[in-house]
Amino acid sequence: MGAALRRIQLGSALSAFGLGFTVPYLYVYVAQVRDLGAGTAGVVLAVFAMAALAVLPFTGRVIDRRGPLPVLLVASVVASLGAVALGFSSQVTAAVLSAAVLGAGTAVMQPALATMLVRCSDTGTRTRAFAMQFFLQNLGLGIGGLVGGQIVDTERPASFTLLFLIESVMFLVLGAITATVRMPRTPAVAAGASGAGAGARGGGMRALLSHRAMVQLCVLGFVVFFACYGQFESGLAAYGTEAAGIEPSTLGIALAANTAVIVVAQFVVLRLVERRRRSRVIAAVGLIWAFAWIVAGYAGLGHGSQTMATAAMISTYALFGLGESMLSPTVAPLVADLAPESMVGQYNSAFALCKQLALAVGPAVGGPMGASLHGPYIVTFVLFSLGITVLALRLGRRLTPVQDQPSLAAVPSRVVAVSLPESAAAEAPVPVTAVH
Repeated sequence: MGAALRRIQLGSALSAFGLGFTVPYLYVYVAQVRDLGAGTAGVVLAVFAMAALAVLPFTGRVIDRRGPLPVLLVASVVASLGAVALGFSSQVTAAVLSAAVLGAGTAVMQPALATMLVRCSDTGTRTRAFAMQFFLQNLGLGIGGLVGGQIVDTERPASFTLLFLIESVMFLVLGAITATVRMPRTPAVAAGASGAGAGARGGGMRALLSHRAMVQLCVLGFVVFFACYGQFESGLAAYGTEAAGIEPSTLGIALAANTAVIVVAQFVVLRLVERRRRSRVIAAVGLIWAFAWIVAGYAGLGHGSQTMATAAMISTYALFGLGESMLSPTVAPLVADLAPESMVGQYNSAFALCKQLALAVGPAVGGPMGASLHGPYIVTFVLFSLGITVLALRLGRRLTPVQDQPSLAAVPSRVVAVSLPESAAAEAPVPVTAVH
């Protein structure tokens, strides 16, 4: 990696480290430590997610117009203020407003960081850049959670305040490190006169929605996050404790197994997938996750020993981690490679919005099913996982050969074989195969 990429990755990892201090303990902090009740804690968590849905539709255009670095700097300051405020919130109103500020700031960071990675990478380095970011963010979250767990004490609210202050400092460190990055110029945006740039900018969200490959990728992304991440701390946790009868503490071991597989397997998997078609890799993830759900079904419905049920649930989380390590070098770089040069921020923000929607809907659907409808719950998510495979193979038919398999590119270039939205393609065709 170049110096710019190294600094972006370092800042991203440290911000994840800060998030790890508070995310696992937010519910306990609001409900028990501040004694605001379970209802208020649920509202705080919902507001944290809804704030992201409120700001992401506008984030992409600002990134493309002002650049990702200024947006990231503002977002890091906003998130830092939200973390400090939440750490001192002892009233319902203060906790809800602080969660909204924190949620908005952290939501904007992700597409801004993704766009910076795109601007500072090319076809030859982009896949590994996103894989490295995913690896470091998971490592940071895991270490932050472990360190935070040694600090927290439900009898001492000040211990939780310390966690939020550490998180706040990490956001400021992210801003300070990335502020030293010298972003490369983007000719299509700087000139503002090229047909591709002008057409894409003028169309905005309409141009994005007319880009069928990107729309299919957004639908695929929603299903991916709904069937996996949206179930980790809700439906799958409820199913594991209610149907499989595992102890709540075992869920922590299962999540640790998930993180361990990602950390250990990421770069081994990267070597296997970076020269293969992205659509085939994503399709394989769907099959792996379908098998993971079948293993979970055995844990809760197989009537085996408790030891076998526990082992099966831990294996389920580990199999999800294997799939995640395969997705990190494929999905995020594909979003970037589909985007016209002047709409990278909008494409990243649109995909982040689909992810956030899935993370909001997933627990609402999976939680009640996992707790009471055990058989239908497993069948539903086996089918969703198989749906990932079908959607991925269909998406592959809309991608250019280089978009589907970047290793085919003869000469590395920061401007990847761009599949333009139909509206932009009509105004200014580019010398690559357009997707229709």
